[in-house]
Amino acid sequence: MRIKQAQEQSDNIELEDMVNSPAHYNEFGIECIDAIQAATGDEFKSYLQGNIMKYLWRYKYKGKPLQDLRKAEWYLSRLINVVQDEEVEDND
Repeated sequence: MRIKQAQEQSDNIELEDMVNSPAHYNEFGIECIDAIQAATGDEFKSYLQGNIMKYLWRYKYKGKPLQDLRKAEWYLSRLINVVQDEEVEDND
């Protein structure tokens, strides 16, 4: 049981880094997602939705189901934040 818990904790540390802030997505101090948002403008929400669908679609088949589910969750959280920000702007 302890070995399994230790492995899960190890996996969670690795997944956390690969999900929330993978080093290969940040060059010269610019997060890739921020550059994509700047480049896509109003279509950014569609980009996020597409990534949510991608990670949900393949989570059973890629060999790292939790990582893909967490990535889908990450993109969903980002989409929720974008929509919330728009609602706040509309109410101002």
